Amino acid sequence: MIKIEVLGTGCPSCQATMSNAQKAVSQVGIQAELVKVYDIAEIVARGVMMTPALAVNGEVKMAGKVPTVDEITGLLESKE
Repeated sequence: MIKIEVLGTGCPSCQATMSNAQKAVSQVGIQAELVKVYDIAEIVARGVMMTPALAVNGEVKMAGKVPTVDEITGLLESKE
């Protein structure tokens, strides 16, 4: 199962990232664990300086912008 993490403080951009991730998982038709990471210390420890950030299976793939559903779908399809 793929683990998708949205790293951020819960701001509107972080919420939009989570929403887009949920839509992408649905479109691809896979099972994925979606997790929100709010802890600033953990976010910084992963090298993220701008939120929102998106991590797939522990690897930060995007940071500092809201990824589109299509961008997330592309990441997920490459993990199948």
